[in-house]
Amino acid sequence: MVSQGGHIREIGSTLRNKTGSWRTYKPQIDNNKCIDCGTCWIFCPDICITRAESGGRHEYKVNYDYCKGCGICANECPVEAIEMVLEAK
Repeated sequence: MVSQGGHIREIGSTLRNKTGSWRTYKPQIDNNKCIDCGTCWIFCPDICITRAESGGRHEYKVNYDYCKGCGICANECPVEAIEMVLEAK
């Protein structure tokens, strides 16, 4: 059988493949501008945005080990609390 495209063969195996090293731009979240809507967290295709309870609201962070820099989070943020900045290598 010929395999076409990428296949995840076992649950959790993608955690071994840190894909963040090939991005050009990375998102930076300004939690002071954030209205805690969770849109970035919901729309992130790589599930690399985490949220943690902080003083009665959520604080959002990006796990750069897995962020590919697609910019979906920044495009979906209704208050422009996420800026895509050039990755310094």
